[in-house]
Amino acid sequence: MLKTLSRVNPLNIRKRGTRAKAFVALALICLLWGTTWLASKAGVKYMPALQLAGLRQLFGGTLYLLYFSFKGKALPRGKEWLPVIVLSFLNIFLTNGLSTWGIQYIPSGLGAIIAAIVPLWLVIFALIAGTSTLNAQSIIGFLVGFGGICIIFYDHLKDFLNADFRFGIILSLAGTLSWAFGSIYTKKQALVFNPYFSIGLQMLISGVALTGVAWGSGNHIPLTQIPAISWMAIAYLAVFGSVFAFMAYLYALQNLPTEQASIYSYINPVIAVLLGSWLYNEPLNGYIITGVLVAILGVYLVNRSFRTRETQSESQ
Repeated sequence: MLKTLSRVNPLNIRKRGTRAKAFVALALICLLWGTTWLASKAGVKYMPALQLAGLRQLFGGTLYLLYFSFKGKALPRGKEWLPVIVLSFLNIFLTNGLSTWGIQYIPSGLGAIIAAIVPLWLVIFALIAGTSTLNAQSIIGFLVGFGGICIIFYDHLKDFLNADFRFGIILSLAGTLSWAFGSIYTKKQALVFNPYFSIGLQMLISGVALTGVAWGSGNHIPLTQIPAISWMAIAYLAVFGSVFAFMAYLYALQNLPTEQASIYSYINPVIAVLLGSWLYNEPLNGYIITGVLVAILGVYLVNRSFRTRETQSESQ
């Protein structure tokens, strides 16, 4: 494991990276983060969602910390702990906990589609804060994205009569909000220690917190009663969904323009929807296919417009 991780050591990425390797890393991100929705769905069928999310983060965070401890990296000091704790709460404890809990009640593909709307929240927050304005492309993107969501939910109208389905939608939407807030906070906080080490710390802290909540609320089962399929899901999520996927993402981010590196967010939902239909017989028809493509197009237009104006303001 340590030998494999050392090949994509983020401290050496810029020196060793090539565009070809970066595109391979980007393809891995699309596949791995697209399949995590399926792995989570498999796990929560047989155990409480918060317990699964907690164990995933505990194992993933431990792998990160073992690697960086082996490399001799020092822990944060003093005020450096504040952003780590805040981000562990927003980006992992809330986002991962809520989204994992949400797909206990809704299809995994639908959960992935909802997660893709984060760029829309970022633009809305920027509008509220007065740091951005809508242009023609943003407005078109919002309308297209909203239209796509309407098409998707048209096929799920009858499901809204189910209280569990509504609860899953609310949890998933709350998860996107916490990720959006976390993204804004991340941008404003420049950590003076290794930011990649921070990811492992965030995972471990949130893993302890999620596990504590699961046990404290009675929303757990004994470890000996967790079936093999759930343990396999936890292992996949920790090793491939957390460690390898994050390493690949950091590699791609270092060696590709941000616009290209963000493509994964448009491909993940498609992979999740297709695999969800194949493996779990989740709904897949003309409405859902059309809605997914239209919604992703809308998110892309808004995200592109937002990033373009952001780049222009930074260059001035």
